[in-house]
Amino acid sequence: MLIGWVSDERDIALQDVAVEFEQRGETVEVTRSTARGRIHADLEPGSYRVTLRKDGFGGKRAAVDIGPGHSPVRFRLLSDRLVGFVWPKWVRAGELGELRFHAREPYHLSLWRYGLRKELVRPLGWYDEHGPQATAQLLPDGDVAASGVHWNRVGYGTNPHVGQLLEAPERGGLYYVHARGESGAFFSAPWVVAPARPTAPIAVVASTNTWNAYNNFGGRSNYVNAAGLPAEPVVDARQDLDRYRTLSVGEWSQPDDAYPPLSFERPEPFNHVPEGTEAIDPIAGRQPCHLAPAEWRLLAWLEREGFAYDLYADRQLHDGILDPAAYEAVILAVHPEYWSRRAFDRLERWVCDRGGRLAYLGGNGLNCEVEYPDGDAMRCRTHLGSSDGALGMPDAIDPSMWHDSRFSRSAVPEARLLGVATTAAGIMTSAPYRALAAGHWAFAGTGIADGDVFGTASLHERCPGGASGHETDKRSAHTPESAVLLAKGLNPDDGGAEIVAYETVSGGAVFSVGSITWVASLLVDDAISTLTRNVLTRFLTGPALHT
Repeated sequence: MLIGWVSDERDIALQDVAVEFEQRGETVEVTRSTARGRIHADLEPGSYRVTLRKDGFGGKRAAVDIGPGHSPVRFRLLSDRLVGFVWPKWVRAGELGELRFHAREPYHLSLWRYGLRKELVRPLGWYDEHGPQATAQLLPDGDVAASGVHWNRVGYGTNPHVGQLLEAPERGGLYYVHARGESGAFFSAPWVVAPARPTAPIAVVASTNTWNAYNNFGGRSNYVNAAGLPAEPVVDARQDLDRYRTLSVGEWSQPDDAYPPLSFERPEPFNHVPEGTEAIDPIAGRQPCHLAPAEWRLLAWLEREGFAYDLYADRQLHDGILDPAAYEAVILAVHPEYWSRRAFDRLERWVCDRGGRLAYLGGNGLNCEVEYPDGDAMRCRTHLGSSDGALGMPDAIDPSMWHDSRFSRSAVPEARLLGVATTAAGIMTSAPYRALAAGHWAFAGTGIADGDVFGTASLHERCPGGASGHETDKRSAHTPESAVLLAKGLNPDDGGAEIVAYETVSGGAVFSVGSITWVASLLVDDAISTLTRNVLTRFLTGPALHT
């Protein structure tokens, strides 16, 4: 009979795993998994202890019930690579985080702050084996992308000599924990440290929801198996996953409640920064270019230009820990795609009713609403009505109604705050901008005239070519009437990002660049740097936007 399947942390089927079944301490069956990861055995109904082992993966034991009324089990094994995270992933200064790292060898941890330079805060020490391979973690069976990995729960909680807790530094910012194995293996994990109380005039909002939406550790993200793990583990992604077998990218065609949550309590390999990388270096890789490694470049630029800032996770805006009213300006950057309605409302009220100043230095922002079913996970409200995979979509009930985005479908149009919304035109391309209103104060000191091209240099390796790129936003029917178009990207198919600025009757102001690659140009393109510096300087000194 089919007992279950066995796969790794990416839900890839594992062949030739040794499997042993026991009852009352006696071995009753021994078998091995098939090429599809299937485990077959002739067993009587009952409870069993199952032991699984395979070279290159951690062994484990599990208690299972087999027989009528019990579904086949999704066994999960964890590969031997060094990986980990700090939990919770965002804290305030002085709060504690727990080090949750997995290794098959002794490893060393150290805490670093990522600003203009990587700064060693302090070494955290070595973690070695009091018992054989005791530094290895266990991976729960089932859908760990939904449940979390539950690390440090077996063999950690009662030992006062295992120093797994880390106090957040008094100085806020983006921190990384560096892990180095005895063999030389290296892994880095981000940690957002907000201030205990506001310390600067600018609040930067880290896009931790977006980091989680793209994280496929466990075999699921909002782009891979979004609707749940497939019936069997993957053998070949191109043949097995709906992402590649259907026109619906990420199976985005079901009602919102059909999608399992995505736990924050997982490692984030896409946010890894190689050990020798500095902020001025190109951003390598398909995913790091729009996640934490790219956001780091904004923080480095702020420090280079002398702008003091406090860093928060977007969830902290939702929870009220970040109060925009305590700041003169708020920055959203790179790819703040996934947001809660509560966070949106708080930011919009601050801008429109209380005179807040918002700099949107990213693209495809506030595009999808998320909910938090509990403190450790989020659920994306993304899918119904977007079965063609487009960034804009018809209404599922009334196709004559067009939504700017998924956020517009389930909440409100993001363009009414940002002034722009993402479209598919120009996607996965990059180009410079052409100035259309160079007399605007934002262009002061740039030497740019109408018609001039600017924003050519970039650290973005996935979509090289300029500051308008990767995914781009444009004005929509919901853009405020007072918005001024300052420049437009030269991407193909009229897909260039649109730079817009507008003010509110309360004295608030918004400046939006509409491009994921903008921040990748800040450190290396003088025009992009000067223009951004002009905006933040103006926002911090008080005059109305259009004077």
